[in-house]
Amino acid sequence: MAERVRRIAGGAGTEQVPPEPEALLLLVARGDEGAFERLYDLVSGPVFGLVRRIVRDPAQSEEVTQEVLLELWRTAARYSPDRGSAMTWVMTLAHRRAVDRVRSAQSATDREDRAHRREATRPFDEVAEQVSTRLEHEQVRRCLSSLTDLQRESVELAYYRGLTYREVAELLDTPLGTIKTRLRDGLIRLRDCLGVAR
Repeated sequence: MAERVRRIAGGAGTEQVPPEPEALLLLVARGDEGAFERLYDLVSGPVFGLVRRIVRDPAQSEEVTQEVLLELWRTAARYSPDRGSAMTWVMTLAHRRAVDRVRSAQSATDREDRAHRREATRPFDEVAEQVSTRLEHEQVRRCLSSLTDLQRESVELAYYRGLTYREVAELLDTPLGTIKTRLRDGLIRLRDCLGVAR
């Protein structure tokens, strides 16, 4: 291996041979930028091809490829020739990074879908609507309590139980004209209490 490194580094009296990834990685681990440029040229195509098959999106594939190559520069010292070939190690890094990107994108899509479904099934204003309805009910109850007992009884029978004016008159054993007057006066007082515009 040391001989390969010397030949690639351009030792005197040796002929130039195409660089091998293992030797280049060892030089990159020592901070050799020239070796990194040659390693980049050697592995960027296969790395991009693998990433593109997994990620599919061309722009994201380029981004992931750059991340992998940057990781090679930073972590070249972790490569051990005893564990396998340099290309296998590089392609494993690329595969992992590409799968991570796909999983991250899928997680983001899933989160957006869940949030959209929650918004679609439960409108944002549901709580405000419930509060508003409760406040209106309380205001109506308060205004009903401001009516006389006879007015309140007539209004409740006609508007909450759905009885006709005639049925209210019969139920209360009161002339129809009197019931109509109580209801009219009661509704005017309710309107004024509730602040309804005329």
